[in-house]
Order: sequence, then C-alpha cells, then structure tokens
Amino acid sequence: MRLSTKIRYGYRLMVDLATHWNTRAVALKEISARQNISLLYLRQIIMSLEAAGLVKSHRGSKGGYTLARPPKKIRLVEINRALEGPISLSECVDEPESCDRSDRCATRLLWKHLTEKLENTLESQTLAVLKNKQVKLEKKN
Repeated sequence: MRLSTKIRYGYRLMVDLATHWNTRAVALKEISARQNISLLYLRQIIMSLEAAGLVKSHRGSKGGYTLARPPKKIRLVEINRALEGPISLSECVDEPESCDRSDRCATRLLWKHLTEKLENTLESQTLAVLKNKQVKLEKKN
C-alpha cells in the first residue's frame, strides 16, 4: 500500500505554505523550485486545496498562495479529504454492499480498524506539527 503522489506532494505544498504563514503570499513557482515538484502538477493540487477552503489565492505582483487558516487550525485529515476524498483502505469499508461477503469477512474488519486508526491519527494532528518538524530538520542541515 502506498500513498498517492497527489497526497505526498499536497502535504509538501501545505508544509511549505505553513513555513511562510503570516509573512507573505508564496508563488507556486517558488514552491515548485523548493520542493522539486512540477509546476503543472502543483496547479492541479492547489485547485483542490483552494476548493476545500484550505488555501487562498492572492492576485497581483506580490500574489501567490497563503493558508486560509493558521497551521494549528488545519487538521491533517482535511488535507487528505481535499485531495483524495474520504479515507478508506478498501471499498468494502465504506460500501459494505459492494461485497456479498461483507457481513462475514474478517479482513473487512481489519481494513475498517486500520482505516479508523489512520483517520483518528490524521484528525489528531495539525499542519503546525509537520511545519515544526520541517523547521527542525532544516536547522539540522
């Protein structure tokens, strides 16, 4: 099981914006260079984040993007939902009717348990936690 590129890059984009929180709008071109992510791909990702109300765009010569709320007010689960929708490790977790074995399947119970753990972990963490970890890592190097 692997996380999608969209999720991984979306998190990097959000952490980058969080490190500039309350200072200035950041151009996607800057983030693209810093994060080594295609500008075209970042444009696709930012549209989902903006539609979800997690980022705001600013026009003009000093335009770019900022977080819509402080990093400590953005839960990681919100980023996941904006980019990939509800968290579910298997279709049968959210749609038991999709499988005729759902009511008697031990593996479905495992996928449901793991999905709940992942969602609870992402719900309990904020973007500020990741931003702070990033800042510490950059200070080490």
